[in-house]
Amino acid sequence: MRWLAATGLIALAMPALAQQATPPIAAKKPYQVPSPNGTREDDYYWLRDDTRKNPEMLAYLNAENAYADTQLASLKPLQARLYDETVAHIKQDDSSVPYGKNGYWYSSRFATGADYPLIERRAGSATAPAQILFDQPAMAKGHNFFALSDWSVSPDNTLVAWAEDTVGRRQYVLRVKDIATGRVLEDSIANIEPNVVWAADNRTILYIAKDPVTLRGYRVMAHVLGTPVSADRMLYEEKDDTFNMGVGRTTDDRYICISVQSTVSDEQRCAPATQPTAFAVIAPREREFRYGADHLGGRWIIRTNRGAKNYKLATLADADAAKGVAAWRDLVPGSDTVFIEDFKPFNGFVAIDQREGGNRMIRLLTDAGKSIPVKADEPAYRMGLSTNEEPDTAWVRYTYGSLVTPTTTYEINARTGERRTLKVTPVPGYDPALYVTERLWAPARDGTRIPVSIVYRKGVKRDGTAPLFQYAYGSYGISTDPSVDAGRIGLLDRGVVYAIAHIRGGQEMGRGWYDDGHLLHKKNSFTDFIDVTRYLVAQKYAAPGRVAAMGGSAGGLLMGGVANMAPQDYKVIIAQVPFVDVVTTMLDASIPLTTFEYDEWGNPANKPYYDYMLSYSPYDNVAAKAYPALYVGTGLWDSQVQYYEPAKWVAKLRERKTDTNPLIFRVNMEAGHGGKSGRFERIRQNAEWQAFMLSQLGVAGE
Repeated sequence: MRWLAATGLIALAMPALAQQATPPIAAKKPYQVPSPNGTREDDYYWLRDDTRKNPEMLAYLNAENAYADTQLASLKPLQARLYDETVAHIKQDDSSVPYGKNGYWYSSRFATGADYPLIERRAGSATAPAQILFDQPAMAKGHNFFALSDWSVSPDNTLVAWAEDTVGRRQYVLRVKDIATGRVLEDSIANIEPNVVWAADNRTILYIAKDPVTLRGYRVMAHVLGTPVSADRMLYEEKDDTFNMGVGRTTDDRYICISVQSTVSDEQRCAPATQPTAFAVIAPREREFRYGADHLGGRWIIRTNRGAKNYKLATLADADAAKGVAAWRDLVPGSDTVFIEDFKPFNGFVAIDQREGGNRMIRLLTDAGKSIPVKADEPAYRMGLSTNEEPDTAWVRYTYGSLVTPTTTYEINARTGERRTLKVTPVPGYDPALYVTERLWAPARDGTRIPVSIVYRKGVKRDGTAPLFQYAYGSYGISTDPSVDAGRIGLLDRGVVYAIAHIRGGQEMGRGWYDDGHLLHKKNSFTDFIDVTRYLVAQKYAAPGRVAAMGGSAGGLLMGGVANMAPQDYKVIIAQVPFVDVVTTMLDASIPLTTFEYDEWGNPANKPYYDYMLSYSPYDNVAAKAYPALYVGTGLWDSQVQYYEPAKWVAKLRERKTDTNPLIFRVNMEAGHGGKSGRFERIRQNAEWQAFMLSQLGVAGE
């Protein structure tokens, strides 16, 4: 997916280069790219270089970085202040809430000043002496980028396997070590997905191999420790390139399941963990049929959209498994107003993660039919199931937060309703009482009411003079939930109003909300965002000339569309790793992610989809007109939105735009879609675009 979580959006930076006072001009080289009508001309296609070694291309990107350094030089003091303020709101030696699994308690812990955490475990109790599983600060040394993205301890607790990436292109390497001695085994497998699962024998690891060109995970392989990779056994190959896949264990650890998914279809096959070769399909794939199954207590529990657009929960007894879908029985029927996002089975009850009225909430359903809703006290909030690895307990862990309330981890008893606070995420120097959060409903041009989560500091007057920072994503059915962000506090304290526009394309209001914001309805996402802006200005939450907009990845597509459709409504736009060359990318099946996403954007090989995409694709609709100030970020090694998409977009904007507003293009030459790794490095990168944004909004000196 071309996405970034709302809390993970970052600007992309690199060391300063030689100063350049004038914007770089990319050469125009006519090139014919395919289309359903034959070909079309693309003057900047030459910027694409899959080897990332073309000297002319690299020189252009370096010139853009040098120009960015020059243009942002005067903002260095503000950038430094924003960085210091954010760091001051972070407890540097923080640790996670320990969770139990298979006789051990696991947690992560940051040391003061560290970019990466230690991952530890304790035998028997959360207060026992710690054993370090991963010393990530040490592992990251010598690497410009480092990500440990999945790890799994063997069933006998003696070995740990993990997937790491030291480039940023999401081509992970599988490694294994002996926990007691720390010795790393010779077993090493390159170009895998960050998804590793142990079989019950403590010697066999299941992993997903990636296609070397498209980087699509397409084969589930079984590796036996101590044997050559060439001898690994293929357990399953997904030949339909519109599907991606994952592998995992059921809650009771009895089964290993391979799940394949497309935008509109799922298929899950499971095998006993003691014999992960005899995989049986839960239900065969069908178009517009989605499901996911878990197992506990002699039954399968299944989240599915069959006969329930907003999903329902069904059960399938082990004794009836051979009967398939015909034997599914409703546990939680579908609803027109409640969208079931997720669930977790426990012995005696099920925890349900659901959405209603734009908010994400939790309720518990006992086997006896008693429903226990988890209450909230704010108008706009989010709950989510936390780590619950042990099903034989009455206590369910979940998190709660809002744009004012820091993320808090609770546990609630499904039998008594008692609630306990396990941890409030520390935010030093932050007082929630100084801020106000609201839930607004902005009318879209077609009459649809768009939920908006908003926060501002008390004392900010609603008189039409305040600066506004508006964010949205709105793709893939991914919802954007409100939370406190240490990097946002400094903006609020300067009088900036922050708003999340829950536009169509997400699932905040159910599956229909997504359906109305993708494929041939994608433009609703753009117009919803614009209409939210106009509503907030009309309601005097913001000044008409002091609005900033931000989105990343598919949210960067949103920013590109908004910039073309309503440039006059925005003073400045921040577009991170933006998916802006929609048509050309979706016509090229060799690019990672393209084939997965035909049901998200459409297949432009079909003319109706081609014409519709062409009508909104940001790169294809750049025109000779005035644009807002723009800050565009990318990563040279990005595998989700290739660097050349924003590079081409910026080059075309420089050629055609008629304004004198600044256009900054920051290229991270050493990372990919998520930017450079490390928590402090990311704060530093964020501070750059924040300083630029504040300067454009007229609050740079405050």
